[in-house]
Amino acid sequence: MSVELALEAVARIAYLTSDVVVDSQPPPPSTSSFAQSYKALSRSASHRAKLISAPFGADPGSILLNNITSLTSFTSLSHSQVFTRLVLHLAELSDTPLVLHLAVRDDLTDVLHLRSAVPFFLLSTTVQQAHDNALLAARLARQEHKAVVHAFYATSEDSALIEIEEDKALAFLVAPRHPASPTTNGHTNGLNGLNGYANEHTNGNANGHANGHANGVNGHSNDDPAVVQLFKLYESAALDTLRLVRRPIRPFTSSGPSDPHTVVLLLGHQNLTVGVEGVSFVSFSLLNPVPSSRLLNAIPNQQHESFALQNRDTESRPVILSGTLGNTSHILSTDILKLLQQASISAPSARLSLGTPPSQETPESGLPHIPKHEAAYTKILAHLFKERLEIVNSPSLIATQGEIVTTPEFALGRVRGQFEKRAELVSAVQDLLREPSLDSELHALLSKWVLAKDDGTKSRSLGKEIVDALESSSFSHPAASRILLLRSYLPSHSRWIIGSDSWSYDLGASGLHHAIASGLNVNILVLDNLPYSARNSLDPSRRKQDVGLYAMNHGDVYVASVAVFSSYTQVLQAFMEADRFNGPSVIVGYLPYQTEDSPALDVLKETKLAVDAGYWPLYRWDPTKEREGKEAFSLDSDAIKSELKTFLDRQNHLSQLVRSAPQIASEIVSNLGDNIKEARRKRAQQSYNELVSTLDAPPLLILYASDGGAAEKKVKRLANRAKARGLTVTVGTLDSVPLESLAEEEYVVFVTSTAGQGEPPQNGRTFFKTLNAADARGEKIFTKLRYSVFAMGDSHYWPRREDAHYYNKPGKDLDARLEKLGGERVADLGLGDDQDADGPETGYKIWEPLVWRALGVDTVEITEAEPEPITNEHIKAASGYLRGTITEGLEDVTTGALAPSDTQLTKFHGIYQQDDRDIRDEREAQGVEPAYSFMIRVRMPGGVCKPDQWLQIDQIADEHGSGTFKITTRATFQFHGVIKRHLKPAIQDINRALLDTLAACGDVNRNVICSSIPTMSKLHRQVYEFSKDVSNHLIPRTTAYHEIWLNKKLVAGDALKDFEPLYGEFYLPRKFKVAVAVPPTNDVDVFANDVGFIAIVGKDGELQGFNVSIGGGMGVTHGNKKTYPRAGSIIGFCTPEQGRYVAEKIMLVQRDNGNRADRKNARLKYTIDRMGLDVFKKEVEKLLGYDLQPARPYTFDRNIDDFGWHTGEDGRHHFTAFIENGRIQDEPGREFKTGLREIAKIHKGTFRLTANQHLLISDIVDADLPQIKTLLAKYKMDNLNFSGLRLSSSACVAFPTCGLAMAESERYLPLLIDKVEKILEESGLRNDSIVMRMTGCPNGCARPYLAEIAFVGKAPGTYLMLLGGGYYGERLNKIYRESLTEPEILAILKPMIERYALERLSGEHFGDFTIRAGYIAPTTEGKEWYDRMGGEGQYREVAITA
Repeated sequence: MSVELALEAVARIAYLTSDVVVDSQPPPPSTSSFAQSYKALSRSASHRAKLISAPFGADPGSILLNNITSLTSFTSLSHSQVFTRLVLHLAELSDTPLVLHLAVRDDLTDVLHLRSAVPFFLLSTTVQQAHDNALLAARLARQEHKAVVHAFYATSEDSALIEIEEDKALAFLVAPRHPASPTTNGHTNGLNGLNGYANEHTNGNANGHANGHANGVNGHSNDDPAVVQLFKLYESAALDTLRLVRRPIRPFTSSGPSDPHTVVLLLGHQNLTVGVEGVSFVSFSLLNPVPSSRLLNAIPNQQHESFALQNRDTESRPVILSGTLGNTSHILSTDILKLLQQASISAPSARLSLGTPPSQETPESGLPHIPKHEAAYTKILAHLFKERLEIVNSPSLIATQGEIVTTPEFALGRVRGQFEKRAELVSAVQDLLREPSLDSELHALLSKWVLAKDDGTKSRSLGKEIVDALESSSFSHPAASRILLLRSYLPSHSRWIIGSDSWSYDLGASGLHHAIASGLNVNILVLDNLPYSARNSLDPSRRKQDVGLYAMNHGDVYVASVAVFSSYTQVLQAFMEADRFNGPSVIVGYLPYQTEDSPALDVLKETKLAVDAGYWPLYRWDPTKEREGKEAFSLDSDAIKSELKTFLDRQNHLSQLVRSAPQIASEIVSNLGDNIKEARRKRAQQSYNELVSTLDAPPLLILYASDGGAAEKKVKRLANRAKARGLTVTVGTLDSVPLESLAEEEYVVFVTSTAGQGEPPQNGRTFFKTLNAADARGEKIFTKLRYSVFAMGDSHYWPRREDAHYYNKPGKDLDARLEKLGGERVADLGLGDDQDADGPETGYKIWEPLVWRALGVDTVEITEAEPEPITNEHIKAASGYLRGTITEGLEDVTTGALAPSDTQLTKFHGIYQQDDRDIRDEREAQGVEPAYSFMIRVRMPGGVCKPDQWLQIDQIADEHGSGTFKITTRATFQFHGVIKRHLKPAIQDINRALLDTLAACGDVNRNVICSSIPTMSKLHRQVYEFSKDVSNHLIPRTTAYHEIWLNKKLVAGDALKDFEPLYGEFYLPRKFKVAVAVPPTNDVDVFANDVGFIAIVGKDGELQGFNVSIGGGMGVTHGNKKTYPRAGSIIGFCTPEQGRYVAEKIMLVQRDNGNRADRKNARLKYTIDRMGLDVFKKEVEKLLGYDLQPARPYTFDRNIDDFGWHTGEDGRHHFTAFIENGRIQDEPGREFKTGLREIAKIHKGTFRLTANQHLLISDIVDADLPQIKTLLAKYKMDNLNFSGLRLSSSACVAFPTCGLAMAESERYLPLLIDKVEKILEESGLRNDSIVMRMTGCPNGCARPYLAEIAFVGKAPGTYLMLLGGGYYGERLNKIYRESLTEPEILAILKPMIERYALERLSGEHFGDFTIRAGYIAPTTEGKEWYDRMGGEGQYREVAITA
């Protein structure tokens, strides 16, 4: 029979007879074999059982104890771990109405461990018996309130099945016991058809046994009375079942002679068809209870020997010999005789065996090591094709066939041999089909197989049925024997040859060439691991040929070029298309790494460089499309697509121009030559020189390098002052001027800031490399150059003595190199230090006059007032209520960016302009602009999303973004990689989903967040509505958003003017954030927000109001002690009705008193500390017109999410899924994006996003629970088997898209946690929650300053380390170390964690411990954040560096 038939039969009975069915899930990635049956029954059956999915690794016994009803069923495949956990609870479960349906494959060992712990144990070996015994078990458990184990074989040769109707099942369960049931004596019908020795005994002499042994059941023996009573209950239920199904229900069955000298007791499949003289076989259907008298009944008095695959006679009773029963389908009479002989000569302790034991695989050794990075591709293959996958040149074959097995030549030979064998199989099938005497059912099976032989799924299932039919049939034919001999070729395989790019060096003569030219249906995956950055390091004498181009030239080969770290979706598509293609397929996969130790992050970056630069194009070539009249070639590289479109547009324009004026064709072409371009450059330079030579004052070139814009601002001001003194000024970045041009300049001023670990900023790195190369060659190229350098840095950024040389290193190096290359320093090096009283301005004021003196303009009198620098305040005021020139910028197709002023305004519309920083340097080297894209953030108050909105968000990510989206720390959605022409369509699609992006960023109130609280349904509705109310009350009123993005124009002639009643034309000084928390969970980190509302719930469970917290904020600037994080301060209590007005008045006080002159000190936290908390509170109360009530008591006990399943007060269910760092994406083994999309299609509740970047699938009704659980299990989203540290972690996006990032965060934190987890596991702390957060810069998006352990990026690979935050989110942490790399982080954490494991107090959290143990001082308020930083006592950083 098929596996499905027995499982389906038992699942049906379990579902129809039970109130609750608990279905145990197998180990991931497998799903329950019963699930499909339950899914179908939930739709078709009138009876509705409650389905509960028990995840693998969960405690099934606890789940069952919590779900005992009038009848509860448990279904599971046999697994030792499930049974081990189950047996611990069987003592409690044994007296409950419970049926455990356990499907076994071949081995009963695991399931037999349960036999002694339950009152009843049934065993079924056929499909029909599994059906009938399932009914019997249900009746027995429900009537007698006893647990019943029903073990059955999932596979059987017998496929006959007659099922009862649904309406009879429940009636059978509740029917009273039949009067004739042997509830009082054992004489009546108990043996009349029940034990196999009645009327249906094979040799007809059973009646004597029936009467002769009846008294044993009636109590006249040494049987245990309790066992006898249980057996009576079994017989009663069996008799009732017999009346229903009209089939005998026997505890034992016998076959063989009536007077045997040997009896073999079988525990397992009843498929022994061979007969041996003098030997009888007894099989068991009931294993517990078994009275000894009944067992003796099964052994005739004449017998001399008896085994249970088992034994010899001694005096009056047999001595039991145990043995192993294997596969008996091919047992002969000689095998039985050998068993008897073995028993006669073996010691009593010897183990006997009958049948073929299950094959046991032995671990292979000596196999070649497969690089771990290749798993990125092989896992996808295994995931897609599962049992169909065959790696033809798998290294696992080396042990048996030698190393030649991995070569393409050998692999191709194997494939050819396999196809020849399959052709022989097809021929045999066709021969058999021609046989006129062939059974019609077998004929139909063979015909179906011929039609579906190339279908991977159908050919496998049909092949199994064909083999079963041939083996069970008495039909004899040479073709049938050949089919059985070639049975392994019945399923269609997906055959793959995997190799390296070394195969491409001798394409014309290699096995790869033969595979391409063979025409065989084989797939070849060639992995190229050469990093893009090392592409020029190849041996020039060895030319690596383009495998893809070579294969495409054949015309009948499927070809694809893929990169799993660039486009996972494209890889899936290429693999599936290659598998479907009938012929050779060649897929070239990019996997760049230097060594196996190269981190995946480096592989990702190298891949992005190669794909963006066009070095590794992504494409697919499918010849079958060409035959269908479609385009065979598909270009999948977005960057190349864009450039190709531009080129084709230009080419089309030029073609039209040439056709209309042929005489200019040669000129157009010649203008593209390098010689012409160089001549034009020289002419331009000459004209410029002639122009500036006519001026009295010398020309001045000002060059700068700046990441954050500080150096650029200094340069712009310097240029304005130079022009006011009559100088001709040119401004540019360092990278914009080649050394050859610089050598012709006379006066040049350089201004550079410091990036990372003493590195030059991004727009100066190429210049520095070129300068260093010239210095290394000893050249003197700047003989005309007169220069001065001003450097900007932070002397405290690298506080350790060994790091001191990083301070202003780029400026110092530039000054020294210019002098070494022949330049003349006309003004001493200027050093701007962030630590000075006025920051870099202190050093700048000293340096600038020296420059004017050197240029001879120091005495020029300046009469005009110096123009004020344009600030964000000017931009906002002049924007026309956030319009600016955004509309015009969107229409500008010459660049992927918007104007700088517009990028400040688009933040108010929920949009940030970014570029891919992984490839920024490479694009600059190529002379193209950065790969600009935009981040879009959705405004979604309260973080609640409907399923249809989720589906639209998912679609927007695919159609307009990078294919992924992120759950942010503001509990909303964020898209990355949206290019400019997709901005407007994306926002329009978001609005169609009844969402928007207005005020998701910018100097306004941003997305209002609230606690998720899955268990308190009513309270969540109240705080959710409150959050929406506050958000809608504080939203900007400008119509610019609708005008720009939704094409809703203002009335013509400016008849309608915008007006901002709350914000005014200047809006707020800085961003403004509001959060609502519900104790005891502070999952929103309420004290990190400008305004926090802490829900106060009365004893009656009703929401009374909120404590109001103000002044929280995370942003800091490295080295600037005027900036610091601050935890909010509670100022009073308000009612829910007052809440939005309280938030409004707090915001208005901030609007009117915030620092608009310095954005770094513009947040509400600084306003409060400057004004004083009491003064600020009075201003708020003045605007309110009443005083706030005193704050009321509350308690927080955590700020992390409650993962797993929860049930709300309204009976609806909620599942909190772990989404690491909030990234919704598909990756091998974790297809969360697809899984959530499938859930959204059937979900009728909501999705709740958490401020910790996780997700609740909420408001699930009982009827939908099994389906949701099935999907969660299918896509592995129900897996919560993570360390407490990982579950409590959070990271911001950082590289590659965030323009402020100084170091990795989202891509790096999981890797760091991997290493810290090992330390925790060694200390026994794997499950302990420790809040760890990481950000790539000090702006604090992931709220690192409230974490117990935090890392804040300073430079690539270097972080601040902070300790001592409160576990409840109520206390700030403090800087422990200022510049650490990974080895230093691990070296610090290891002894600290080990000490915590040994010395912590009961209930003490890690942050509290670091303070008590003396590692760090507590931070009592934000202004004291820098006090006592660097550690305490022996742990102070200065003590270490000294």
